[in-house]
Amino acid sequence: MEIKAVKTRRLYLQVAEQLVAVIQSGSIGAGERLPAERDLAERFGVSRPTIREAMIALEIAGLVEIRSGSGVYVVDNSAPFTPVAADQGPGPFEILEARRLFEGEACALAAERITNEQIASLKSLLAEMEQENRQHGAQEKADQQFHCLIAEAAGNSAISATVNWLWQLRNESEISQRFHQRVREEGIKPIIEDHRRILQALEERDPASSRRAMAAHLQRVIDHLLESQ
Repeated sequence: MEIKAVKTRRLYLQVAEQLVAVIQSGSIGAGERLPAERDLAERFGVSRPTIREAMIALEIAGLVEIRSGSGVYVVDNSAPFTPVAADQGPGPFEILEARRLFEGEACALAAERITNEQIASLKSLLAEMEQENRQHGAQEKADQQFHCLIAEAAGNSAISATVNWLWQLRNESEISQRFHQRVREEGIKPIIEDHRRILQALEERDPASSRRAMAAHLQRVIDHLLESQ
């Protein structure tokens, strides 16, 4: 008896494969625009982030072109799209949702344990972030260091490792790389005022405010990115 390993399929890939079937059936020809993101989300019964991630997977495969402010257009209805080749890792919104959960709680714990030296380091990183925002094509290094330092300040190595791993996924997952490259090209940068609120809550050693500030920041990032492309 042949036994195959059971794998959990990424939701955005399941959506992408169904869209490939529609495109390759000829229902939508080369040069034609796909239905709007909201319409597709309603038809598939999934969230808009999942549709966005599916579109990026199709773009990586060479089937569609995402045109900012215009929509998603079919460029090749015969390009191959296989589940193995298409699995580029977690989608960017999957990673952001996970960060919102983990980093919110990490920030609350950090408010109880953060040192004055770590507060001073966060202030320096915030200044670096402001400088990076004035540069074209910056890689958000100060932003990453800011968030990872907060996780470190929580005083729990498992939490710190998890947050660092999520940032690693953000930077190394092909679909996430493609997404954030486009975000940078459109001039979208870290929200400085949100980071100031997080820092203030930490400086006041207020766990509840710290949790709210971090969760609100990451939710705002999700909302902003959904409306931007």
